[in-house]
Amino acid sequence: MKHVRIASRLVALVVVVLVGASACAFDPQSGGSGGGGAAPAGAAEQATGASDTLGPDQHGRSRPATPTSKPSPKPTPKPTRTAAPTTTPSPARPTVAGCPQGQHQRAVETYLARLGGFGALTVDGRQSAADCAAIKKFQKRYGIRPVEGRAGPTTLDVAQRLATTDPARCKAGTGTTFCVDLTRQTVWALRNGKVIMGPTVTRTGMSGYRTPAGTYTVNYRNPKEWSDPYEVWLPYWQHFTQGMGFHETTTYLHDKSIGSHGCVNLLHADAVRMWELGKVGTRVVLIGRRPGT
Repeated sequence: MKHVRIASRLVALVVVVLVGASACAFDPQSGGSGGGGAAPAGAAEQATGASDTLGPDQHGRSRPATPTSKPSPKPTPKPTRTAAPTTTPSPARPTVAGCPQGQHQRAVETYLARLGGFGALTVDGRQSAADCAAIKKFQKRYGIRPVEGRAGPTTLDVAQRLATTDPARCKAGTGTTFCVDLTRQTVWALRNGKVIMGPTVTRTGMSGYRTPAGTYTVNYRNPKEWSDPYEVWLPYWQHFTQGMGFHETTTYLHDKSIGSHGCVNLLHADAVRMWELGKVGTRVVLIGRRPGT
């Protein structure tokens, strides 16, 4: 009879343990997001080391944590002198009068000398104080950042595009005409065939939004137009076709990874100047095609 009672108690204990393990088990299909019920008690504590158990054993029973004994004192190590880390200095760019020399020094000197108006410089591929001042003046005029006098890729690109733009390619006729070279991404203005605003930089429609070549007319102007589709202000807006027009850029003009949605983007000073020169009825001539569109 005594053996029967012991066996009954053991069976009851197993039933309790199994039912309890099922009720608190973590549902793997819930992803831990609450879809399968609460996580088992102590789960967060175990993650932080705050639990007083070692987790369930193979039968679902919690195991008591092993009592920790006081660590024996360790001898304090003697401080050792370590050598300071050595760094290899990066090669510095040569500088003259505070200006670093760029990899396109001679080419930029050549194009700036052809353009004129940026000060005396020597075409020899070597940076000088005069070259530095001329390049800085050029960078400031055309919104190239940073203005540091270095003949880098953007400075070379802008200088080359401007120096190779031929205003005579635009068949202007009489009156005022806005001309856009889509291939070189430059814009200028003529009046009765004479240049009244020299070539400057622009950025037209990107891939999928190509600005079409052709002859158009300014038919609407607004000093500050709101773009409904793109929710941005378009300063000095002069529309000429299909929702496209001239306006001041709202982003860095020389970022070629982006473009407009067909409009002719301008630097602030150029947008103001073209606003002063234009009017409803001004002729617009676009030639070429932006590369990649």
